[in-house]
Amino acid sequence: MMNGDNDDVGGYLNPGTKRGSDELLAQTGAVSNGSVMSPAPNHADNNNDAKKVKLDTKNPGAPSRVIHIRNIPNEVTEAEIVHLGIPFGKVTNVLVLKGKNQAFLEMSDEVSATTMVNYFTNCTAQLRGRAVYVQFSNHKELKTDQTHSNANPSAQAALQAAQALVNQTDTQGGPNTVLRVIVEHMIYPVTLDVLYQIFSRVGKVLKIVTFTKNNTFQALIQYPDVVTAQAAKMTLDGQNIYNACCTLRIEYSKLSNLNVKYNNDKSRDYTNPNLPTGDPALDSALAIGVSSLSAPNLNLPNRTGENATPTGMPFTGMPLAGVTPTAAALGAAGIRLPGQPSPNCVLLVSNLNEEMVTPDALFTLFGVYGDVQRVKILFNKKDNALVQMSEPHQTQLAISHLDKMKTWGKQIRVTLSKHQTVQLPKEGQPDAGLTKDYSNSPLHRFKKPGSKNYQNIYPPSATLHLSNIPPTVDEEQIKDAFAHAGASVKAFKFFPKDRKMALIQLGSVEEAIAALIKMHNFQLSDSSHLRVSFSKSTI
Repeated sequence: MMNGDNDDVGGYLNPGTKRGSDELLAQTGAVSNGSVMSPAPNHADNNNDAKKVKLDTKNPGAPSRVIHIRNIPNEVTEAEIVHLGIPFGKVTNVLVLKGKNQAFLEMSDEVSATTMVNYFTNCTAQLRGRAVYVQFSNHKELKTDQTHSNANPSAQAALQAAQALVNQTDTQGGPNTVLRVIVEHMIYPVTLDVLYQIFSRVGKVLKIVTFTKNNTFQALIQYPDVVTAQAAKMTLDGQNIYNACCTLRIEYSKLSNLNVKYNNDKSRDYTNPNLPTGDPALDSALAIGVSSLSAPNLNLPNRTGENATPTGMPFTGMPLAGVTPTAAALGAAGIRLPGQPSPNCVLLVSNLNEEMVTPDALFTLFGVYGDVQRVKILFNKKDNALVQMSEPHQTQLAISHLDKMKTWGKQIRVTLSKHQTVQLPKEGQPDAGLTKDYSNSPLHRFKKPGSKNYQNIYPPSATLHLSNIPPTVDEEQIKDAFAHAGASVKAFKFFPKDRKMALIQLGSVEEAIAALIKMHNFQLSDSSHLRVSFSKSTI
């Protein structure tokens, strides 16, 4: 417990002991409910207070249902303070002293408060990456009249959310280490590794199992403790993985532990890297080098090509730290935290037509699904190429939409590469134009954050969407240009309200892929270049 009565808030608590001369609000400009609650701070007094708030472990203090939390980050919200207490019982009030980096949490009874204090005595609580200190307050309750803490709309919202959470346990599991995650409006593919990247931002993920139920992609995700699972639920529930789609719906599972039998693209036990994949060929390959694998960075061979693909991201071990709803509304699932190793953004493309493939052709085709940074056609194996995207989720989109697509007469394969980056040739090294850097290309479709192009990504189809058509160009000119590129045009239609856009239907999906490669950025007039993408519509 602190020396004296350092957690006194100058009349905002009903004291169980007398107020000392070192009360917080009498000396600091602590703000609650959006207004200053005391005169401006005296810097000398602040220094004295800073010395006084050292924890005195020799005097743990008498139990109280009011809990004092110190060393909180400046930007912490009432909801984050409340979520610390929810796993231990009903939270009845909260007060955040932003100017003092302290907060108070009132539980419904001393038993809940004691359980919480005992838990965080053995396990350091963290908020946004900073260790915070949890102890009993000298006070027995927080006042709850309308002039004080719970009149603050954010405090009210946090308390209401906490109450709703307690009430919902009748219909689903209560606070638990296992979360059930449903992905709604899944326009783009969501993989086990994408979920791992997102949920690892809250804390260490132990196990993941993915499955499809009622035509909906779902997952079970296990954390090491209830507090981390609670933090993930409160932080990520309702957030979108990609812009305006792939919404996370999170509830507690009734399971208390996940039994993972295989480490593959459907399930993963990050605590046991030696589990089989369920594929006999892969398991025999893994058995050779299994000693080099480690739990935090499990490398599984690809089913089609290279032999070791980093599919999991390293554990960050981070609690809720730094994961606010705004940060969690990931415009792209591949947003990285500072200091984290970069997840893989390089694709291996195999079974290409050697006579047709060029770096520019692959840049255009893969550029439909992400911003291509570099392309390398392998010198000694020209039916293979490496394509480096700018973000990990773009590699997943490309794999989902282009793997096994017939392109230039051959069914291409698209998988993750074992390489982390595409190396440019050294100066003077012969390359025959097989490696090209596109990092400064003006043709990237997704360089603007939150680009609307993310909402118009579709699989290859026989119908192409055309845009940026100048008013001087008519239907026949466009059809002739596509015919000259080798496509058989079956139908054409301008958009009724916007003649800058049109749909063109070709003879097959393979034809449309070849036409997109040739016709995207085709010069239609002195100042206009055609924009081509795959359409979900038909004419």
